[in-house]
Amino acid sequence: MAKIKVTVERIDGYCNLPVQVGDYFYVDGSKLTVPEGKYVCIWALQSMMPVFPILNVKDSLDKEHWVSKVDTFSCPDPKGLVQYKLEVVEE
Repeated sequence: MAKIKVTVERIDGYCNLPVQVGDYFYVDGSKLTVPEGKYVCIWALQSMMPVFPILNVKDSLDKEHWVSKVDTFSCPDPKGLVQYKLEVVEE
């Protein structure tokens, strides 16, 4: 399984969590690693969950597959838009 880094790339509007641009967490298989004192919105996380397994096989997908073309995902909250960048990392 690939290790995926999820980084807050942009915040447009209000978010009731104390997240800031540049905050990040890792998804490594079924393990979620969050730096001490930081937060992950469960609603944003659940909207990204279906993408994590696909990122593990991204290199074997057809070049036209939508995952090959998209690397940012938005929070589903209509009051505040937090945009996250998802990237496969080697550590």
